[in-house]
Amino acid sequence: MTEEMIIAGFGGQGVLSMGKIIAYSGIMEDKEVTWFPSYGPEMRGGTANVTVIVSDKRISSPVLHEYDTAIILNQQSLDKFEKAVKPGGTLLYDPNGIVNPPTRTDIRIFKVEGTRESVEMGNPKVFNMIILGGFLKVKPILKLDNVEKGLEKSLPERYHKLIPLNLEAIKRGQEIVETVKEV
Repeated sequence: MTEEMIIAGFGGQGVLSMGKIIAYSGIMEDKEVTWFPSYGPEMRGGTANVTVIVSDKRISSPVLHEYDTAIILNQQSLDKFEKAVKPGGTLLYDPNGIVNPPTRTDIRIFKVEGTRESVEMGNPKVFNMIILGGFLKVKPILKLDNVEKGLEKSLPERYHKLIPLNLEAIKRGQEIVETVKEV
């Protein structure tokens, strides 16, 4: 099993954190992983993306030009990365701020109302965990107990009290992910 993915959105959406949690969770499952971030100089509001590879085999390079999965959190990222999903691959997106939804017919497309749901849960900061939950539902490449360990590893200890809320958000994302297009 090898999963090559891009997570892309604006800075402040938890893009890099989501990638780091996936990477640490893969390590907890004795997988080979890479985490390769890319972001602008802005703290919030600039573009941010991260390439993550989780594999049973050695990874030759963290640099990718095509992806098995794209997790897209804004229109700018959708415009840039929709065409980079491999045929038969998966695109998962949050429709908030997406004016022109994905149009490809040769990939699986899912949406997760992460922005809306995080507000309903009373904490917009769990947005990325709701999206992560949707991803893990459609691509169950990691076990939830290892994701919890990944959260423990990636979050500073002062935030460990928030792990139950993050796990609740992941489970909620698994419940609300919607299929838009199957191939």
